[in-house]
Amino acid sequence: MHTSTQTTHYHVQKRRRAQFIEDWRANHRTVVAHEDAPTHPTARGSRVGVYVGADGDRPTRSMDALAHEIDPGVTTTVHRHSWDAMLFVVAGRGWTEVDGRRVDFGPGDSLHLPAWAWHRSGNDGSETVRYLSFSSEPLLETMGMAVIEDAGHTPVAQLAPRPPYSPGRDGSDPYAARLRRLARDQDARRSGRLHTDWDGLELRNTPRGTRTTFLLDRAIGYQASGITMAMFEIGPGRAQSMHRHPGEAWLYVVEGSGESYLGPEPEGGTRHPWKKGDLIVVDHFLWHQHINTDPERTAKVVRIHMFDSLLETMRALCDPLVLFEEPPDHIRDAQAGDPSTIDWPPLRRPTWP
Repeated sequence: MHTSTQTTHYHVQKRRRAQFIEDWRANHRTVVAHEDAPTHPTARGSRVGVYVGADGDRPTRSMDALAHEIDPGVTTTVHRHSWDAMLFVVAGRGWTEVDGRRVDFGPGDSLHLPAWAWHRSGNDGSETVRYLSFSSEPLLETMGMAVIEDAGHTPVAQLAPRPPYSPGRDGSDPYAARLRRLARDQDARRSGRLHTDWDGLELRNTPRGTRTTFLLDRAIGYQASGITMAMFEIGPGRAQSMHRHPGEAWLYVVEGSGESYLGPEPEGGTRHPWKKGDLIVVDHFLWHQHINTDPERTAKVVRIHMFDSLLETMRALCDPLVLFEEPPDHIRDAQAGDPSTIDWPPLRRPTWP
């Protein structure tokens, strides 16, 4: 069979690439207010709203951000998918079941839902549960590998296990080496941490002028696809020092209000205001700085970064291009100030609204 296009591959690719970036620029957002992500009833029994993601007409490339609400007495259907997800709870007390293992949670807790793990959530309390999810679905969809399966209210014992994998085998050939390598990876991923309790958090001062802690990251025992989640707190009237990087990063405002500077240069950009419940979008390789405009209260922000694994790949492929940049230390320190001079308040669980 003879296959041909009406023009050269050069012209097809050039036109396609130009159209892609033109369409993509139309997706850019800087701040998505929580009012712009209303929740809607779903067949799972929960309500879902979209901060960023194709299902809310705000398509992304590597990760999405959704809001979920579960009313008292409700248990969602059980489902699983080929991507993994991270949850941050902002209100209510409930539970999530991961492959039959129940994890209780409260406001400020974080959870990891591994790829292909059956999971459902429930609310046995008297207050509506609300949590945010951040998943790798967009990246899997980009590669044609996004698969989801809903099993209704099927008992856990009747559900199929996660996809099987072959154990490693002896041998010095490339196939045996691959089996051993991938078996080790799956063994690790299927034994990773699932839950971070708010009461166990310890925030530490950083050179960027904030105090911060990991919520979900390989540094504290999680085996995720590479999405990393941390929380930082900005002192009253203070700012995080400026920096820039490629890829997508979401910053969910847990408490407080302020504004974010974004621009192609460290000066001359635009400041974008935000408040509790909003999502700050950083995805342009722009210089950015997050500022707490309240002179009396701190601001807490949960930062969800595009996969460190994907960013590491980009750094390797683009070397010697610099893909993370911040000012020299003396400028960074001037922007950030000394966080040890801040009278940090006791760490209290988040509230909603």
